[in-house]
Amino acid sequence: MSGHSTVFERHAPAAAVVDQSLDGSRHAVFWTEDLPAELRPDRPPLRRTVTTDLVIVGAGYTGLWTALLAVTRDPGRRVVVVEANRVGWAASGRNGGFCEASLTHGAENGTARWPDEMPTLERLGRANLDAIGAAEAEYGIDVQFERTGQLAPAVEPHQLAWLAEWAAEGDRGIVLLDEAAVRREVDSPTYLGGVWEKDSSALVHPARLAAELARACEERGVEIVERSRATGIETPASGGVTVVTEHGRVEADHAVLATNVFPSLLGRNRLMTVPVYDYVLMTEPLTAEQWAAIGWENRQGIGDLANQFHYYRPTRDGRILFGGYDAVYHYGRRVDPAYEDRPASWRRLASHFFTTFPQLEGLRFTHRWAGAIDTSTQFTAFFGTARRGRVAYAAGFTGLGVGSTRFAADVMLDLLTGEQTERTELEMVRRRPLPFPPEPLAAVGIQATRWSLDRADHRGGRRNALLKTLDALGLGFDS
Repeated sequence: MSGHSTVFERHAPAAAVVDQSLDGSRHAVFWTEDLPAELRPDRPPLRRTVTTDLVIVGAGYTGLWTALLAVTRDPGRRVVVVEANRVGWAASGRNGGFCEASLTHGAENGTARWPDEMPTLERLGRANLDAIGAAEAEYGIDVQFERTGQLAPAVEPHQLAWLAEWAAEGDRGIVLLDEAAVRREVDSPTYLGGVWEKDSSALVHPARLAAELARACEERGVEIVERSRATGIETPASGGVTVVTEHGRVEADHAVLATNVFPSLLGRNRLMTVPVYDYVLMTEPLTAEQWAAIGWENRQGIGDLANQFHYYRPTRDGRILFGGYDAVYHYGRRVDPAYEDRPASWRRLASHFFTTFPQLEGLRFTHRWAGAIDTSTQFTAFFGTARRGRVAYAAGFTGLGVGSTRFAADVMLDLLTGEQTERTELEMVRRRPLPFPPEPLAAVGIQATRWSLDRADHRGGRRNALLKTLDALGLGFDS
């Protein structure tokens, strides 16, 4: 193996293969287009003043879970959700649908930050995943939940040692696979070994999860308004909290801010996250012969072990979603639809797809899209209250929000009661991470880190001085 190239460079497909695969693909989110019309009602914007018990800003997973759990705890509670665009239109409708038990972005990250709490966090994370699976029956919804686990293949020789360390942790449900065994699961010539975590992860249909949560909320009396961007938050001395929108107001006893990657209504949180853009491709449905060529009968979600990793999974209708690798930050922390159109990223993904599955050459991609991930310096969500306990917030999920947003909803509802619970006593909940620096330092630091991670992948996993320093400060992670 060359010390200066990866398998995706050593075995890249011909340019014509990439060209053909992308020809005719559309810049559109497959998940949203796959929703039936009844799950995409057009909700009117807010053009009046509303009085309620709880107002929630944001109708993605965080806001919708909070609304649903609020009325589950107290069926008489009045809840209004204010959404700037449409339900689930941002990260909640664009992600890969990997729903994980981990609340800490993996055991290694959690152990480095909250070692004494990890047994509790792992127990709460598994209970949270169990509850998401049970939600289909509890609320009469269909999110295409499949608890198939996650397969983590090594695609370079130096990653095999990481697999052995992972398996040696001895957690339940972890199976170490050699090259032959992993290729019996999914037949890629890039695989040198793997770990299969059998019950700590599930797959869902991302847009259906958001849409069905919204439906379950409305069936229980929650009011959701769309195209109503919140422009401010007021906490008068007389009590309560008011969320001001472009054409209306919501007056409530308490508020939850679930805006994640978008600028917070609280100044204290403006530097706590940065938006990092992630890119995705979706194939056309595979034929029976094509599925037979790669196996994948157990339908695991897959994420390889590189710093700049790929994630991929099968869909219910026989397609493959393939995303990741590029994680792109743009100067100024802006969230801009213009950043979603990046042909170089889609070409790179298509090339890496056919290196992973050369037996699928000729397959075409039907959809290509992108979305922004809210990244925090601890690589998992942070929590808090503001305005004398009237406002709760959670953000910074760093790509982990499909599962952990439900946990965050419970945390925020606990925080608003003012009572101590097992969740609110967690150091992970009580301690705020370091903010990102302002520009231009943020851009310089993020780009230098991204360059260093790419270099480590090209040099047998060896981390340079910058990455070692970040590791020592508790700020080191991969893309």
